[in-house]
Amino acid sequence: MTHFSTQETTALAAADVQLLDSERQPCEVWTRVMGYHRPVASFNVGKQGEHNERQFFSEASR
Repeated sequence: MTHFSTQETTALAAADVQLLDSERQPCEVWTRVMGYHRPVASFNVGKQGEHNERQFFSEASR
């Protein structure tokens, strides 16, 4: 829970934050494989390539 006022929260959200590449950290991506979750970074080269080729879809709402 944050203790910022609505005005402070709006100011923080509107702030133009710029990070240098040296300040960034990689995002760890996990996926479900064979009934359990594993980080994609632990996949072999072929499986990582297969993961990158996946196409996502969204089902049309009725």
